[in-house]
Parts: sequence; C-alpha cells; structure tokens
Amino acid sequence: MSTVTDKIANALYLSGCLRFGSFKIKSGAISPYYIDLARVLAAPQQLEVIAEAAAQKIKQIATDERIDKLASIELKGALIAPSIAIKLNLPCVIVRKEDKAYGVTGRIAGADVAKGDNILFFDDVVSEGLSKVEGVKPLQELGATVKHMLVVVNREHGGKEKLEKLGYNVHALAKITEIVPSLYKNQHITKEQADAVLDYVKSFS
Repeated sequence: MSTVTDKIANALYLSGCLRFGSFKIKSGAISPYYIDLARVLAAPQQLEVIAEAAAQKIKQIATDERIDKLASIELKGALIAPSIAIKLNLPCVIVRKEDKAYGVTGRIAGADVAKGDNILFFDDVVSEGLSKVEGVKPLQELGATVKHMLVVVNREHGGKEKLEKLGYNVHALAKITEIVPSLYKNQHITKEQADAVLDYVKSFS
C-alpha cells in the first residue's frame, strides 16, 4: 500500500506541480526543483489526493485540539484550502496579502474571524517560514489563536524550525527529502535529478 508520502509525491508529479531543472526562487537563489501548487487545479484527481491527505492530517490534530476554522493566505494555499475545508465541514478564511480598499475592506475574506477562534493555518510549502508569520498576523489581531500550521511540502530550508521556535506546531504532508526518493523509486525521475535535489537541501543544514 502506498504511504502518504508516495501519494503526495505521485500527485505532485502527475499534476505537474513539481518540476525539475533550474529555477530562480523568491530569495534569488537557483533551485534544481520548483513547486507550483496552482498546477493541481488542472488535475482534479490529484487535487482530491492532496485535499484528502490534508483533511486526514487535520482530523488527527483535532483529536487533541479543537479546530474551529481553516485559514490560508492568497494565492497558492488559498486555491486548495476550500477543497480541504469541505471535507472537514469547517468554515474557511482567506487572508489577503494587502488590504482591500473597496467594498468589504480589510485583509479577511470568507468566514468571519472571532475572538477565541482556534484556527489552523494551511499553505502550500514552507521554506524560510517568513510568509507564514505574515499570514497569521491578521488572524491574531482579530483575537484568534493559531497554534497549528499545515503545509503540503516542507522544503527543508529551516522554516519549520524557525516557526516552531516562535511557538507554532508545524506539520507537513511530506518533506522534499522523502518525495524525491519516492519519485526515483517509482522511476519518475533520474538518479541525477534526485541527487541534485538532495545535495541542494543539504546546503541548508
């Protein structure tokens, strides 16, 4: 039976979300791979796999801690969060990156955020973790508590550890150093591609 890692790796590969080559990332560095989770919208079956895995993980978390709402920040995480929220029957909150200046203003869209809400924050990946701190800030300013964060992929750039030092519990459906061996095992990528990614990740340790 496939593990969760195998399922996530396969879904990312088949949907074209995970690409190998040479990519300039946000920091300006060159990465041998790139994850564009928006691509999963073109592959409904793979979106279902990821949403189901995320929903199951949140159910596990909720056995120990009440979760009132699911939140994400535009764009990538917000595209997938509603598919997860439906499976859990949870209200969904989207945090805008900037204040909306017309109509219903502010940075919150979707469900209202109330004081005392326990909100789980979802996003596509964690790299350095800085965007997650910015993403949860508007929720905390409205009185919500954010203890748990869930991402599809931990890129293993130290972000998970930084966020945990700030007091957050960070969960990932899979780590990139688990995904790459899974894809190589299933003959989706070459040894050279796998080694390039694993060597790249080592440079952050």
